[in-house]
Amino acid sequence: MQRTLVAGVDTSTQSCKVRVTDARTGALVRFGQAKHPSGTTVDPEAWWRAFLEASAQAGGLDDVAAIAVGGQQHGMVLLDEHGRVIRDAMLWNDVSSAPQAEELITMLGARGDGHDGADAVHARGVARWVEAVGSSPVASYTLTKIKWVTEHEPDHAARIAAVCLPHDWLSWRIAGYGPVDDGADAHLDMLCTDRSDASGTLYFDAAHDAYRRDLLALGLTRGDGPDPDAAALGLADRITLPHVLGPHEAAPTRAAASIAGAALPDGCIIAPGGGDNAMAALGLGMAVGDVSVSLGTSGVAAAVSETPVVDTTGSVSGFADCTGHFLPLACTINASRILDAARAALRVDYDELAALALAARPGADGMTLVPYFDGERTPNRPDATATLSGMTMANTNAEDIARAFVEGLLCSQRDCIELIRSLGAPIERVLLIGGGAKSLAVRTLAPCVLGMDVTCPATDEYVAIGAARQAAWTLAGDDEAPEWPVSIDSVSTGAPTPLVYEAYVRARG
Repeated sequence: MQRTLVAGVDTSTQSCKVRVTDARTGALVRFGQAKHPSGTTVDPEAWWRAFLEASAQAGGLDDVAAIAVGGQQHGMVLLDEHGRVIRDAMLWNDVSSAPQAEELITMLGARGDGHDGADAVHARGVARWVEAVGSSPVASYTLTKIKWVTEHEPDHAARIAAVCLPHDWLSWRIAGYGPVDDGADAHLDMLCTDRSDASGTLYFDAAHDAYRRDLLALGLTRGDGPDPDAAALGLADRITLPHVLGPHEAAPTRAAASIAGAALPDGCIIAPGGGDNAMAALGLGMAVGDVSVSLGTSGVAAAVSETPVVDTTGSVSGFADCTGHFLPLACTINASRILDAARAALRVDYDELAALALAARPGADGMTLVPYFDGERTPNRPDATATLSGMTMANTNAEDIARAFVEGLLCSQRDCIELIRSLGAPIERVLLIGGGAKSLAVRTLAPCVLGMDVTCPATDEYVAIGAARQAAWTLAGDDEAPEWPVSIDSVSTGAPTPLVYEAYVRARG
């Protein structure tokens, strides 16, 4: 039987990866990868060139029947009426718009509430943003970047005809659209996105599947008054925003111009795509009750929930997933770098650090690390530093120090899990992924600190796998996504050590 091929694309901050996959089994057939430029602002054409290079490395896309793009979230791509990029895209990691994030919080917080103090206005603003779109402004979100451009580059702001995200823009180009000459139709109305990526913009309400153009207008207002001006309201109404597709709804394509599916009689279907965290959840086969804990430079805990999760403090982002559910997500600034700090302090490698930690007793004989080395986001303590407390002459040794660092890392991730759980999301299975999950000590101690068994999937390209799975789902037109096997390295079990987390909670205050 001739197999049907689909492709999943991961357009991340660092690179573009293309995974050509068997639609029925999910098995890898071909793979390609190309680097993206470094920096926090990038010309989107660099993404296009990297996609073409990665596709060529993957053996081309002529035989691919469906394709989907998973992408870095929040990045701002501004297009003019000709479909041309107005300025380099500001990426999620561009923090220039931190002041604008605060302005947006103040704008909502100040509405109709007299002359309350700044702290009360801020708290009210955070709560109102969360109630409106699930998340409160921080510098990573798209709307804060739009406001930065409005205030610093008004000529560019005046030219905005469409706003899209990195995955939206690349999908649009793959579908055969792009910049046009004067007098031609750029087909900006063919821009498409999905709920997961749209939910990271601050102007899409995933709970009601609706854009909030009134909030977009706040980003197009110069100044920090509580209400947008008439010019901003008019521009917000005129700007094209990508159509939000359903979980397996095909995007419109110009078949003759699309670079995929050229050898197939029906061409190539473009699936909705999505944000990278949601695509990774789809690639991992996550369902309601699952939470993934990703230990990279930062830590990300993301759970699948049937209903929206509302955290009026703004600590948990109320994103959507790629299946019609929701993906409440909490981040820590410090994760695998905690292990790096321990290695540097003890002058050991990763394996030696793990052996030292496992040689010590639970609780590191009374020593506790609160690992806020570079401040922290969950909890929100940007000016905090790390503390190592409870040191005695008896426990000031390499084994207990190593144990305290590993336990501190896991306790900070448990904070995220407990916060998501407290908001009503069920947590029944933990999936541990990312570079930090390779540590034997982390895998061994995780069930003890987190209080439940921990599943460790094999290291793989889960964003690209999730995109390919969505492509196969869109191609098949079934109600549910195809069941693809996920390779599991191990399931870690261990006796819970609640005293460790209790000591951590006391230490962090």
